[in-house]
Parts: sequence; C-alpha cells; structure tokens
Amino acid sequence: MDVLRSTAGRGGKTVTIAQNFTGIGQSEKETLCKKMRGAAGCGGTVKDGAIEIQGDQRETVMRVLREAGFRPVLAGG
Repeated sequence: MDVLRSTAGRGGKTVTIAQNFTGIGQSEKETLCKKMRGAAGCGGTVKDGAIEIQGDQRETVMRVLREAGFRPVLAGG
C-alpha cells in the first residue's frame, strides 16, 4: 500500500492519498478513513478505492495504517 501527497486537479490544495489496498472492502476503508480523519483533525473521503485525507497528513496516515496492521510505504514527493 502506498501513501502519497498530491495536488493534481484540486486547485492547488494538498491531499494525502492511501491507495493500492489489498484484501479489504469498502466498509473497512470507510472505517480506516474515519480513524484517519479523527487523528488528523481534518476531512477526508474514500474515492475510487483510495482514501483521501485533506492536507499533508502522511505521518498521521502512516501511523493509523500501522496501528491497523498494514505496512504502508511512502511514495512520490
């Protein structure tokens, strides 16, 4: 699973994206998204199979994913 920061197509706004999940469904992604939003104190959504969290929250997203038993990898810039 990859965690990356992106501004593409968002009018210059930064989002943190967790993508390439294997073995979990939509409901589990919704639950993870809710935990990430609470930990980061910002908004987020599940879109096209990836979790998008507002702002540059890569460290927070990585921590939540590790606590959930995943092995996230930082990707991109």
